Amino acid sequence: MTIDLSGAHLPVTTPFDPVTGDVDVVAFRANLRAWFAHPLRGLLVAGSTGESVFLDDAELAALTEAARDVVPNDRIVIVGTGAESTRHTIRRTRAAAGLGADAVLVKPPAYFKGAMTPHALASHYRAVADASPVPVIVYQVPLRLSTLELETGLVAELSRHENIVGIKDSRGSLDLVGELVDQCATDFQVLVGAGSKLYGGLEIGAVGGIVAVGLMAPAEAAEICVAFREGRKVDAGRVQERIAPVHDRIVGAMGVPGVKAAMDILGLHGGAPRPPLASVPEERLEEIRSVLSGAALLATANA
Repeated sequence: MTIDLSGAHLPVTTPFDPVTGDVDVVAFRANLRAWFAHPLRGLLVAGSTGESVFLDDAELAALTEAARDVVPNDRIVIVGTGAESTRHTIRRTRAAAGLGADAVLVKPPAYFKGAMTPHALASHYRAVADASPVPVIVYQVPLRLSTLELETGLVAELSRHENIVGIKDSRGSLDLVGELVDQCATDFQVLVGAGSKLYGGLEIGAVGGIVAVGLMAPAEAAEICVAFREGRKVDAGRVQERIAPVHDRIVGAMGVPGVKAAMDILGLHGGAPRPPLASVPEERLEEIRSVLSGAALLATANA
């Protein structure tokens, strides 16, 4: 199967009802409409920023269905379907495909970390890809989370499977992105996961990114990819320089709680994370506001 992943994608957050704690699908839809007023390539439902580990299968299905209903047909809906067992991952993958997902993102099973040899991981990903009705994207989860690191040789091996089409690499290292570009199959698509590295990734051969900074700066994330594609590299670099602190100081330093707080400040539906994640302390809200202001994002939100 083939799919063009080039461009900027958003790893969308999951809003929760402040009273019941249920997934707030109405707020989710409203966020998507706001984001897709910009020339983004697609979105990721149930990634790390979407608090995927806190979602049950029914909630994942509801979010997938809502995303497919709202997102224009010429944009891509990717769904995070990775689970700890191969069987559960396949079941989630088939369900997502049936609800309109264009591709799935599969994180590595990491609970039994010591047993996850390259052979075990290769068998897992091949089984999922063989069973998946849609293309599979490998997910290198940020190493600060509870996960494992995929060897470049393993990813290169997987890149030759006809239904494994790319990787989202969230390690934040351009050197490692370069390794993947150099060693994987020529048609394998590398996506960066660190919003401060989007332009740099494009320079060394990545096709785009799935970047949480775009949740706060959707026009800017899209413009980096569009300008680069059009040969306006100076413009792309300037935009990257402006929004890099938003990634470093909010996404990287505060995680999901910081991103959701920033979205609230920008007039989107952020809300509280699902427990046991806690909201950012009140005293950090002014810091978030300052970072957004420094990137000229508050002025855009209030325009």
